[in-house]
Amino acid sequence: MTLTEERDPAPTAAILIIGNEILSGRTQDANLGWLAGRLVELGIRVKEARVIPDIEAEIIAAVQALSARYSYVFTTGGIGPTHDDITAEAVAKAFAVPLIDDVEAAGRLTRHYGADKLTPARLRMARIPEGATLIDNIVSAAPGFRIGNVFVMAGVPAIMRAMFDWLAPSLAGGARMLDRTISCALGESMLAEPLSAIQGRHPEIEIGSYPYFQAGRFGVSLVARGTDEAALAAVAEEIAQMIRRLGGDPMET
Repeated sequence: MTLTEERDPAPTAAILIIGNEILSGRTQDANLGWLAGRLVELGIRVKEARVIPDIEAEIIAAVQALSARYSYVFTTGGIGPTHDDITAEAVAKAFAVPLIDDVEAAGRLTRHYGADKLTPARLRMARIPEGATLIDNIVSAAPGFRIGNVFVMAGVPAIMRAMFDWLAPSLAGGARMLDRTISCALGESMLAEPLSAIQGRHPEIEIGSYPYFQAGRFGVSLVARGTDEAALAAVAEEIAQMIRRLGGDPMET
């Protein structure tokens, strides 16, 4: 898919989080939830998310598998100046192209740091797969890049968000996913059978059941998602009626 193609009615995406620090528990990921939310706003359905280590073979395999399966792949992490930042090289190998010293990327780093402070480590961040286009970074200058349908971004949340906000207008989205949430204090097991019947009557709407425990009480939130506002409203009303029949009090949140 190119960024100028006709809008896909339901483009899909995968998020690939790269970093040993996430898997070790030392760093808590702050990118997945934010990025998934922004993609949903654009009408891009997130179908898969993976967290993988800084191992070249695993990055290559994941990028190849996900880019073949989904409209877009968004990666975070591993494009900094240290020896374990290997994402750019691995992505280049995934696309079977060389990793080159990008003149434009180097120029941005030079302007940001100054020529006298542009160390070899910092210049590592100008190494980009041949044929890739740069993703702007207004926070710290070192760019991300896009190759094929894969968008490679920083792992630092503030930088990743700035990169995504820059590229978001160029993404082809689809119909925006809407949702309605109805909660009640009934047990989830009481709702299982009638809720399944509602789902069967409305296959175009996704219905999820999410139990919770708050203020010493159990309850469940039923979330309906879809792109058709009228169909979504009809399902929400059926859910509310089901809860009332079972003796509960539906509360839309």
